[in-house]
Amino acid sequence: MGIAIISPGRDVSIWIDNITKLDNNIEVQVYPNIIDKEKIETVLLWQHPYGILESFPNLKLVCSMGAGVDNILKDDRIPTHLPITRIVDEKLTFSMTNYVIMGVLNFHRQILRYQKDQQRRVWDMSNPEIPVCVGIMGAGELGGDVIKKLNFMGIEVAGLGHSPKKGLDYPYYDKTQIDQFLKSINVLVCMLPLTQETEGILNIDLFRKCNKGTYLINVARGKHLLEDDLLMAIDEGYISGALLDVFQKEPLPEAHPFWTKQEIMITPHIASVTNPEAASPQIVENYHRMKNNLQLLNVIDRNKGY
Repeated sequence: MGIAIISPGRDVSIWIDNITKLDNNIEVQVYPNIIDKEKIETVLLWQHPYGILESFPNLKLVCSMGAGVDNILKDDRIPTHLPITRIVDEKLTFSMTNYVIMGVLNFHRQILRYQKDQQRRVWDMSNPEIPVCVGIMGAGELGGDVIKKLNFMGIEVAGLGHSPKKGLDYPYYDKTQIDQFLKSINVLVCMLPLTQETEGILNIDLFRKCNKGTYLINVARGKHLLEDDLLMAIDEGYISGALLDVFQKEPLPEAHPFWTKQEIMITPHIASVTNPEAASPQIVENYHRMKNNLQLLNVIDRNKGY
């Protein structure tokens, strides 16, 4: 029995090397060259063809190759009895937190302004800092680490989550209090999981509830953001600018207006990238736990979507 990796268009050789290094008894097959589907008990997925898992008669475990599982959950042909796990990795958290803090500090210290001043040879020492209160949409594992680090730096921060929480050392709002949350901040960071409820949440109605001049950072999923609405919100002054790492279509099309919109900074989905060397031990551990009917690591809740 073994593992199948289904990730069309990606070089997965590093995953194979790391998995077999940890356990050379695991047979790894790679889509589309999966010869013996009856041997497959575990699949690793990223952007898989929907419906393909129906052809594996002995499948017992589905593993995301990253922290996100939204693409997997959109495949409604995956049997409901199959557990789905995701990658939880300190290095992923480290990279994501550093990226968000970089974006916050760039806005706070107006780096783009000074880059423009340099190009124009302007020496302007006025108002060198913008006071910030950062709002994290998605105060879970990743968002919670950002909040912790910003708090440590002395930067005001608030969190927004799905359900009420008590006993936190920062202002927290649940989804019914989103209007109050938006009015308390001027940097909005989206770190939400992508679900039916959160898709398109970054829209013109939400932006018009923000304090004028709010700065947006999106490191979650491209489908959280209605891209034309962001352009409208910038033109109306509700959003002063944005740092975007994820997009509705990737790679970002060459004709997309984000490339030339001076208020928007883009990066090519690199805020936090899965490290196969760090992630493979979780895959192998869960493979063995599945074989021995033990509790799995990092199982997601299908009802919540994460």
